[in-house]
Amino acid sequence: MNLSLARQYFSQEIHQPDEHINLAKAALYIAQEEYPDLEPEEYLNALDTMAGEVQERLPTSRYPLRLIQSLNQYLYEDLKFFGNKSNYYDPRNSFLNNVIDRRLGIPITLALVYLEIAQRIDFPMVGIGMPGHFLIRPDIPDVEIFVDAFNQGEVMFAQDCQERLTQMFQQPVNLKPEFLAPVSNGQFLVRMLTNLKYIYLKKQDLAKTLAAVERILLLLPSAILEVRDRGLLYYQLGHYPQAADDLKTYLAKIPDAEDAPVIRQLLLELGSKRE
Repeated sequence: MNLSLARQYFSQEIHQPDEHINLAKAALYIAQEEYPDLEPEEYLNALDTMAGEVQERLPTSRYPLRLIQSLNQYLYEDLKFFGNKSNYYDPRNSFLNNVIDRRLGIPITLALVYLEIAQRIDFPMVGIGMPGHFLIRPDIPDVEIFVDAFNQGEVMFAQDCQERLTQMFQQPVNLKPEFLAPVSNGQFLVRMLTNLKYIYLKKQDLAKTLAAVERILLLLPSAILEVRDRGLLYYQLGHYPQAADDLKTYLAKIPDAEDAPVIRQLLLELGSKRE
């Protein structure tokens, strides 16, 4: 399995109606660019096996809190899944295969494992893209409870979410309704890839940063800031014609952007490089 084929599979998976996107498959195709020998079916089967083991221990009364309790006991007490607080920015935390193998992850990838198992036991849950910390909640009307997959499946209410935001940002934060709104499958994948983008940027691995941006743009073709970032990465990697195209597109869309003077200067340099 080479990189281009992994990208092709990812593209095929996401270019269908959002509700039909298989999040686990798409996440494994993201990982497959990093691990070309990865076999997605192996990890999909692992999720099936986990769900089967949870199913056997479910309580007779399928109240949401009872189901969450069963899932938490299985994932965190039996399998020992943990949030990787000591090495949060390890790229392996963002790849589903590694999260399943190592039992370590960040909020969004641990949430993905939780969601996938819950879905398989007919307990639908949705991702909640709270700023700075991804959560999940049962997809049941009027059930306003949230689960923090990063913190051992801690059950939270809206007030707890507000307190968590205040702690993270170290200042009072007003809890806006959109902070606790469900995310689409596409938005879920964009958030995963954005994490990878900044992890690799921090490591100055520009080729892998570019790969993350390219996949974000497959999901959000009109995300003009990502087009700009792709252009800047092309520039740094020496792909000058592609860089010029992206940076011109950015300026055409946002001619008064704060960084427009810098981008125009780069385009002048690119013009001299192409002569």
